[in-house]
Amino acid sequence: MTKLVGTDGERYYSWALEPGKHTIGRLASGGSNCEFAIEDKTVSRRHAEIEVTADGVFLSDFGSHNGTFVNGARISGRVRVAEGDSVMFGQAEFTLSPADGTHIPPVGSTVTKLADADLKNSVFLSIDEALKPLPTKVTEQPLLLPTLFEMAKMLVLPEPKEEMLKRSLGMISRVIPAERLAVLFVSEDQTEVYTVATLLTGKQDPGAFTLSRTIVGEIITNKNAIVIGDPKNDPRFAEKKSIILSELKSAVAVPLFDEGKVLGILYADTTRPYERYDDEHLRVLAAFGNIIASRLLNYELLTERQEKQIMEAELRRASAIQKSLLVTEPPEIEGYRIFAFQEQSRSVGGDLYDLKILPDGRMLFMVADVSGKGMGAALLMSNILASFRILYESDDFDLCSAVKRVSLHLNNYSRSGEFATLFVGLAEPRTGKIKYVNAGHNPPVLARTDGRIEHLAATGFMIGAFPFGDWGEQNVDLGAGDVLAAFTDGVTEAQRRDLEQYGDDRLEKMIIDRRDMSPQEITEQIISDVNQFIGDAPRSDDITTLLLKRV
Repeated sequence: MTKLVGTDGERYYSWALEPGKHTIGRLASGGSNCEFAIEDKTVSRRHAEIEVTADGVFLSDFGSHNGTFVNGARISGRVRVAEGDSVMFGQAEFTLSPADGTHIPPVGSTVTKLADADLKNSVFLSIDEALKPLPTKVTEQPLLLPTLFEMAKMLVLPEPKEEMLKRSLGMISRVIPAERLAVLFVSEDQTEVYTVATLLTGKQDPGAFTLSRTIVGEIITNKNAIVIGDPKNDPRFAEKKSIILSELKSAVAVPLFDEGKVLGILYADTTRPYERYDDEHLRVLAAFGNIIASRLLNYELLTERQEKQIMEAELRRASAIQKSLLVTEPPEIEGYRIFAFQEQSRSVGGDLYDLKILPDGRMLFMVADVSGKGMGAALLMSNILASFRILYESDDFDLCSAVKRVSLHLNNYSRSGEFATLFVGLAEPRTGKIKYVNAGHNPPVLARTDGRIEHLAATGFMIGAFPFGDWGEQNVDLGAGDVLAAFTDGVTEAQRRDLEQYGDDRLEKMIIDRRDMSPQEITEQIISDVNQFIGDAPRSDDITTLLLKRV
């Protein structure tokens, strides 16, 4: 695909050329029916048409007042254009370029052209050299120190970046004689520069910026500053190979950088024959550039802080939503006492539990652990919970069928590697009979009143991992006083600083020794013991427990 990219001197445009006809014109105050609108007074309201066909790209002029030009020649009929051709709509300059070779500059900026030039005799200074203390005769300039102090105040002034840059150029113009001053930003891939702020002290703009590739390379790669005394009289800058496309007398440029990264370029030039830049001008400009670079870094830090605050607020909201999905008060069912607990290691997590009295009077209880951590796991957790809750309302709810349906749904609508382990059971009122399915989850512990321990082993693999699967259903009877404890691996794999894990044996002993307590008391004792075990080690995983006791 081809793109039409260009600028009107103030704005940058980039349009993908899809097959068909595209009208180009000026954006009028009452709106425009043009598909590609250029906000420039030299462009007619209906200026031209570009057509993309299987045979190529064709351009037609609509009899515009200021004309349409291809490679410098005004067109009157329909002409073929190709990638690399220069197209002018009035005074707005465009180029046809491959879609994958176009960089989009920041909003409000214009792309800066690059040209080849041999600058082997130009004066380059490292930024460290350019930032050395200014000579006494320079500091004695009456406006220099007051201007530096005024610019230094910008470090704490709350103003938009664009206003700061324009105001900075105005202050620099008091000290550096220049017809043009500009701040240019460097693209993320360090291959292009964009003009983001300019100041024209002369009566008219002497031309569009076209920096030498060598200059840009020296500034970006080597962090060098450059001063050119008289490019007009230097044969190396003939035939549009000068630092800019205009009759310049002198130019100077310094990098704006922080911690090794070039943020942009501060640039000045003049055509006045009695003004010629030297290394003193370079050092002064570098001092101003250092202040601007510091302020730009402040903007980046402020943006990062604001983004972090927004993210933290979103996480708090997500955490509140996730917690609201969980059952806060366990339902009452005759013959049982129940208590569920969850503690997340992050703002949001992938553990879940659920409790629900079904239409037939049985109580469903579930504990699950989603793969991964953070926001992705939380979204998967809510998906699983919602899927099961839809199935709860069925009059013929069946454990194996429900697990299979949710597993297939999860596999179809999630990425590879996303799955969950799950234990889900159905408790019958009064009888103590429990049916369950264990989908690859940690085997729940069943503590009998006589001190024996049983484990409810897996009856199938985890859910969501494969587009197939069958899960078996098992039964167990709880006698009076028996305790069934389901949990996630955040309990048994809780780890202290010496990397020792809490372990299954310690958890089972906690349950069997406290089997005479209520489910809530047992849970509180377990969590307290886990916290004591890990000490000040950071929590690495969510902890979820669900205890069921027959009474």
